[in-house]
Amino acid sequence: MPKIKKEKITTPQKEPSTMEELLAFETNKVRGLHKGEIVDGVVTEISSKSIHIDIGAKMEGVVLGKEFEKQKDFVGNLKVGDKVKAYVGNIENDRGQILLSLRQAASDFAWKKYEDLLKSGEKTEVKGRENNKGGLIVDAPFGLQGFVPGSQIGSSWQGKLDQLVNRTIAVKVIEVDRKQNRLVFSEKQISDAEKIAKTVEVIKSLKLGGTYEAEITQLVPFGLFVKIADKKGNEVEGLVHISEVSWQKIDDLSTLYKPGQKIQVKIISLDGGRVQFSLKQLLSDPWDELEKKFPADSKISGKVTKLTSFGALVQIEPGIEGLVHISKIPPEFQIKEGDEIDVYIESIDKDNRRISLGLVLSQKPIGYK
Repeated sequence: MPKIKKEKITTPQKEPSTMEELLAFETNKVRGLHKGEIVDGVVTEISSKSIHIDIGAKMEGVVLGKEFEKQKDFVGNLKVGDKVKAYVGNIENDRGQILLSLRQAASDFAWKKYEDLLKSGEKTEVKGRENNKGGLIVDAPFGLQGFVPGSQIGSSWQGKLDQLVNRTIAVKVIEVDRKQNRLVFSEKQISDAEKIAKTVEVIKSLKLGGTYEAEITQLVPFGLFVKIADKKGNEVEGLVHISEVSWQKIDDLSTLYKPGQKIQVKIISLDGGRVQFSLKQLLSDPWDELEKKFPADSKISGKVTKLTSFGALVQIEPGIEGLVHISKIPPEFQIKEGDEIDVYIESIDKDNRRISLGLVLSQKPIGYK
């Protein structure tokens, strides 16, 4: 923070010589102030513990104590003569001073500062406050709080987030949303800058839609991290989201995959310097032939996988479920999860991947639609 210099500015004013001038002077100079009011002012003095502001009242306003300490980063960027907006906190303290706050001005300055850093790509420093499941909460300059997602922590700190608490770290701004009070940083873009640059070059050599042999590096609840290599042997890591692993629903990836396993993947995205892969797009979509395999009114046996307030979900083949709507289930027809029941196909909506089923009943109940 720039060294604060103690300076004083005085603005010579012409003394009123007539009653009209005197009344005009008093009207402009002595005006009523209200707590919570936002006023315009000019900085007249800056010291190591306070800042004085001319707000057009009988006395100058002053920012001191906790209000001064909270806005020290902002004050360090001010100089005598600067125009600022201030919040009136107390009309008069025991010293007869008008107490002001620069919180709003400091906040506006801070958000503008981070918007500029986002555009320029320059680095800044933050201090780790606490870590959580998603990443690291940080204290940023100018009194703002920000967040470093786990995905934006460099490789040298992976699994060591607790060591970043109370540590000052260099970061880059990657998202600024003043309305949502959202400020997001990347530590990775600093510590892994060389690695990222190399990854970008490797990505340029990859083909969207291309098929590659990959090695699973990590299993996470939301998918598989895998790495592939280009023709020169340079490696790049990307994600197979759980929704792109299989056409069937998979609850536990560890039952099918393990780190070090080799698999075939297809590149489905190269946006934003990241690679996203798919396994299921290399497999035939079972919905493509579903209408031929199960024409309307065909009878089949299925397993009840889930009971809901709107009906029963029934698996008619691996990865394919249909719904027997609650209105189609007679009160006397008792079913539970895991039951094998006989159903028939009412309709198949391939675009929305929905199958409507009906129960095969020995006798049609009254009111059954």
